[in-house]
Amino acid sequence: MVESNKRVFKKCRTSEPIDAKRIKGSPRPLRTKKVSKAPPDLQPVTAKGKGKDKELVSKPRPPKLSGEDASHDALPSTFKIIAGSYEKLLYGLEGTVTISESDQDSEYSFNLKPMFIFPAHVSCIKAVAASPTGGKWLATGSADEIVKVWDLRRRKEIGGLMHHEGSITHLSFPSRSHLLSASEDGTLCLFRARDWAVLRSLHGHKGRVNSVAVHPSGKVALSVGKDRTLRMWDLMRGKGSASTKLGKEGELVRWNNSGSLFVVQSQATIDVYSTKMALLHTITHPSRLHDVKFCKRVNGKGDVLLVGAEDQTLSIYQISDDLESTDPPAVIAEMVGHANRVKAVETLSIALPESLKSKRTSTTINRLRLRQRSK
Repeated sequence: MVESNKRVFKKCRTSEPIDAKRIKGSPRPLRTKKVSKAPPDLQPVTAKGKGKDKELVSKPRPPKLSGEDASHDALPSTFKIIAGSYEKLLYGLEGTVTISESDQDSEYSFNLKPMFIFPAHVSCIKAVAASPTGGKWLATGSADEIVKVWDLRRRKEIGGLMHHEGSITHLSFPSRSHLLSASEDGTLCLFRARDWAVLRSLHGHKGRVNSVAVHPSGKVALSVGKDRTLRMWDLMRGKGSASTKLGKEGELVRWNNSGSLFVVQSQATIDVYSTKMALLHTITHPSRLHDVKFCKRVNGKGDVLLVGAEDQTLSIYQISDDLESTDPPAVIAEMVGHANRVKAVETLSIALPESLKSKRTSTTINRLRLRQRSK
């Protein structure tokens, strides 16, 4: 059940700096307001059945871009990496892509330079999330049970959210205007980024929430936890819409980019599910898994699944979007280079330098000419 506005307002506490009004340039405390309406861009999802028969019948709709959002349609030429550490430090790096010349070919390389490093929490940082499409907000979660919000453009702390009563295990921005958090206290919270009010507090898990994944439509979310349960949440109504027992503790849950299926990772196995929560395939990897992520194909339709594991390798699985297909997922490529386990996987969408594109085109043409001459 969705808690009343009065109850949500009482539960939401904020961390305030001491004598904030007297200290020039000190972070402003986050204030919360009572909310009576759900976020306008999260629409209700229509579903049929109960439990395992629950099915999404709405199709993902991309958000409409206007104003500032429309300017982020083009791919950026630079990127930023934000990382939190067990040493309570927050690192910021800025990256660019450049061309490295060689005798036979031209290759692109990534260059990183530090932006900032400072202590962010009083305990280890366990979750980091940045608002999408060039947004300015950064959220960090820690074992100190606090979610801190930062202004990336000004590189300063805005304040802290103290709604949870356990270590923060997950943070994500379903949109530029909403933040979703999860904790070891078994709850999920949906915040509005405009005033950081708690819109929804979701209860259902008995124990730690390990991972949360929001559907591409932004209407529902999946979560797995220590209670060995997979839960689906209606973000509009602020309550659970379906659940099923996994028989094992799910560590990660991920939607594919089209929202037609999702995977749950546990130890060395990956279970592939349909939106009805019906098990389609089970992948048994040769070693312990640490992270999985769907990635759109550069050429062709559909996704591939990137898998980081203890075997120091990034494996790429092909998973069919056709729910009627009986072909089991298979490894189609492996990326080798790490000297230790692959702990996390992320993808970047950036624009390559124009000079590199033209050189690649001319190189391809020259290779074709050489092949024709050899024939």
